[in-house]
Amino acid sequence: MTTNDPADLSIADLQRHIRQMYYEKDVVRGVDGTFMWLMEEVGELASALRGNDRQNLAEEFADVIAWLVTIANVADIDLAAALSAKYGQGCPGCSRLVCTCPSEEKP
Repeated sequence: MTTNDPADLSIADLQRHIRQMYYEKDVVRGVDGTFMWLMEEVGELASALRGNDRQNLAEEFADVIAWLVTIANVADIDLAAALSAKYGQGCPGCSRLVCTCPSEEKP
């Protein structure tokens, strides 16, 4: 890890951090089992978005990202590289840094 401040975790740092803490358990659970945990966390995030508890909302966002990183580890995907390849040069739809795709289209 390149930082001592958890608030400064890059995507790559976070992926290494999660891997170090949980990989042995995660690989046993596999992609399918881990995906189910992610879906549970997405549901909890959906509930938190409808509430007024900012601390809970922040925790649920963190949980969703952590479980997504976990799946990437189990599937052997480098998230930092994947994000850079897809979004590093701008919107994948219009190739601009400020998206100009029509609002009804998913960029």
